[in-house]
Amino acid sequence: MDIGFFIELFFGGLTRGSIYALIAIGYTLVYGIIELINFAHGEIYMLGAFTALLVAGALGIYGFPSGGILIVAALVAIIWCSAYGYTLEKVAYKPLRGAPRLSPLISAIGMSIFLQNYVQLAQTADFVPFPRLLPPMDFLEYVDYIMGPSDFLILAASAISMGALSLFVRHTRLGKAMRATAQNRKMALLLGIDADRIISLTFVIGSALAALGGVLIASHMGQVNFGIGFIAGMKAFTAAVLGGIGSIPGAMVGGLVLGLAESYTTGYFAGNYEDILAFSILIIILIFRPDGILGKPKVQKV
Repeated sequence: MDIGFFIELFFGGLTRGSIYALIAIGYTLVYGIIELINFAHGEIYMLGAFTALLVAGALGIYGFPSGGILIVAALVAIIWCSAYGYTLEKVAYKPLRGAPRLSPLISAIGMSIFLQNYVQLAQTADFVPFPRLLPPMDFLEYVDYIMGPSDFLILAASAISMGALSLFVRHTRLGKAMRATAQNRKMALLLGIDADRIISLTFVIGSALAALGGVLIASHMGQVNFGIGFIAGMKAFTAAVLGGIGSIPGAMVGGLVLGLAESYTTGYFAGNYEDILAFSILIIILIFRPDGILGKPKVQKV
């Protein structure tokens, strides 16, 4: 076995899996709080990529340095998509919070289709090139055959973001309020926690991470398209279920496992099988371990 090729696939899988994990966290946060699958979440990821493209194009006209353009574009995309996530929750989900479960699910699918078509009409249906903004990284000179600057950026930014989120949820007052609301929303309300504020915060955090993932993958791939959010969103949902939906560590683990599985499938078999593999994993997990790798079965109290 070619060890070099195996290692190359490993780091490629980590890169891919880190993006899935960033998006999957949004699914698992929303589900953990209100038990809703936000199927429009993948489109927030796509909006992040397009927002960064527009900002980068505008800044490039004025001669900003490429590294600075990427940082500013990422910050604007995160803020803009956080606002989208907040608005999405208020417009499409909050009015249906007490409705039968099918109603918010249909609303989520409707918002996904709306956002796809909105971007397609506002931009283009074709793939649009994303500028190469990352400067060379000299310290990667000896490992450039397995990791380029964009791979390193994705791994570093994802690790920092997921670590910061874990610390936020575990050690801050808002994080503790999020955990309390997820555990028992009625009791949290009795204790004075503003559940509506916590739910909105959850959508904002998930949208910010998805936007960051969109910017990172656009910079890595060098192109964006209005349809990139659908498949990425479905795979991230698969990762969330694989890790245990409702569990933040589970979303991280699920994303990395799925990314590695796809990378090795592509490397040793064919790229045509990676989508088959992703959704086969989803079916198998739902059949044999519906609670996921790190998920815990809910205890029904009587």
